[in-house]
Amino acid sequence: MKLHSQIALITGGSRGIGRATALLFAQQGADIAFCHLDDGAKAEATAGEIRALGRRVMHRSVDVADIAATRAFAAETAAGLGAIDILFNNAGMNIRKPFEAYTEAEFDRIVDVHLKGMFFMAQAVYPAMAARGHGCIINIASQRGLKGAVNSAPYSAAKAAIMGMTRALAWEAAPKGVRVNSIAPGPIDTDLTATMDPADRQAFIDALPAGRFGRPEEIAETALLLAGPEGGFFVGATLSPNGGDVMY
Repeated sequence: MKLHSQIALITGGSRGIGRATALLFAQQGADIAFCHLDDGAKAEATAGEIRALGRRVMHRSVDVADIAATRAFAAETAAGLGAIDILFNNAGMNIRKPFEAYTEAEFDRIVDVHLKGMFFMAQAVYPAMAARGHGCIINIASQRGLKGAVNSAPYSAAKAAIMGMTRALAWEAAPKGVRVNSIAPGPIDTDLTATMDPADRQAFIDALPAGRFGRPEEIAETALLLAGPEGGFFVGATLSPNGGDVMY
């Protein structure tokens, strides 16, 4: 029980990496609050699995680009479950198209969900963590923030910015007992990668040294490393389980 009696807030927790992380954190003793965007059936199914593990759970539909809504959800979590120990900043989306075809509205939506949403969700939980001298913030970036990608310029830019934000906040937070790190996954079997063109997907797999996409559970295990007792010396780090897509 590496997370015994801790409270974890997870964004984008109804499916994919967020769901896998919510379940693993619950298995390790944490109570879970997670948000999703109009995904009630999947959210309730995930919540049922968490309850079956004997943990408390709450979930809400929240657009993480809506700062007032994220602050309200963080406050509701603290009031309903207790002081938040772990933030897993995971919610995301993408719009794939050539660089010259993006509209301003599409650019803004991608950046607002990823960079702005993660920044202000972290801001919503950080003061209380710092006041207690204890906390862990994990931001989900992407290997595309390290290497870029075709038809993904705003997404790649936002994910690179998340890694920069992680490092900057880590400098401020570590002296106050709050560890801030990020995870930059490679291609993972999720609803987001399922929208790839089949030929592009197979070409991607063929080029990976691992010869396959990753599983959400593998990213959840990375998150547990950072959130658990073995992760105490990770500060401002970006871990990148990516099947060899980026080696550094």
